[in-house]
Amino acid sequence: MYRFLTTALFSTAIALGGASVASAQTHTVHADGQVFTVSVCGDTQSTGMARCHAHVVTDSSGNFKVKTTAPAITPNGWSPSDLHSAYATSATGGTGVTVGIVDAFGYNNAEADLQVYRSQYGLPTCTTANGCFRKLNQGGRAGPYPAQDSGWADETALDLDMVSAMCPNCKILLVEANNNGNANLATAVNVAINNGATVVSNSYGGGEGGSQTDESAYEHPGIAITASTGDEGFGAQFPATDPEVIAVGGTHLVKDGSTRGWTETAWNGGGSGCSSIYAKPAWQTGVTDSLCSKRMEADVSAVADPNTGVAVYGPANFGFHSSWLVFGGTSVAAPLIGGMIGSSGNYTGEGAELTYEIYGGNHAVVNDVTGGHNGSCGGTYFCTAGTGYDGPTGLGTPHGTSPF
Repeated sequence: MYRFLTTALFSTAIALGGASVASAQTHTVHADGQVFTVSVCGDTQSTGMARCHAHVVTDSSGNFKVKTTAPAITPNGWSPSDLHSAYATSATGGTGVTVGIVDAFGYNNAEADLQVYRSQYGLPTCTTANGCFRKLNQGGRAGPYPAQDSGWADETALDLDMVSAMCPNCKILLVEANNNGNANLATAVNVAINNGATVVSNSYGGGEGGSQTDESAYEHPGIAITASTGDEGFGAQFPATDPEVIAVGGTHLVKDGSTRGWTETAWNGGGSGCSSIYAKPAWQTGVTDSLCSKRMEADVSAVADPNTGVAVYGPANFGFHSSWLVFGGTSVAAPLIGGMIGSSGNYTGEGAELTYEIYGGNHAVVNDVTGGHNGSCGGTYFCTAGTGYDGPTGLGTPHGTSPF
């Protein structure tokens, strides 16, 4: 797990009515392996509110490690081509598919920053003008948008870039909830689906208490809904524990000399958990044992360790001036899987069921992650990766998009 190094009071910028003001938010600088990181959405969570699961790489004082947009710059972190190589996916699918991204608060530069990312890697232009990019508020309208919060803007930048990386031909629909209240985020999910999204990525979560009030927003037959499992190790997170959601855990991803060219282990900060509310679905029977009598997460996984993080173009140092950054967290993994599903173009399942029916029984389409852990749980599969299903990495990571 993370080693807590320093607690500092950073000024998280919030823009109200065009003016930027500061919101006091406690962010802990984490020492994780070879890097220092900060959770951009802070380290505290209130009842009824969700927290995003994005971690940005910083120095030991919590200052973001940035690269400017100087000509011929090479951003740090994995690129789209790296990710396609790691997961044996193609950048050619997804035409006509709309991937919805749900986040809290506003992000005025979302479209412009997305174009910097896509231009850097030679991805097709995705703008409002060409019909590829749309932004709506939680009322389903193109404005007015919520007040900007720089931490959630970073989360949004990460989501937009990772969906773009895995499905550059997909259309993107960004829905901005008024704030990070669970009810508002659930409303935004319904707005995304009502406006044509057939895949919806959610990189946030919280406790299960009261979750049944909002669960219907995450249960839409024929719609693929992904959610990150969190960054606190073992402990159930909603909406990831909803049985009709694809719960996405996290891995540590490095290049190696194997036939695949890559190797993965469980990320020590990734989430896993056994629900206290949701019954074990029929398709999970036999996948988990009697240690967990209810719904278990994760289902699948992808890279999330900031030590092996991804390149993102977004706001730096809790302001609204954007730079190249490196991100980790299961907030990376959820939109990556969402983008892969969009790229497949043929998702017809309901929640995680299709993932298990095809993915779980076909070892040719899964990279089984068998090493690493996300906590101390007596060696059980709850937080220790092993052959077949385990909590931190689920059934494993994708090898191609055929499971979807």
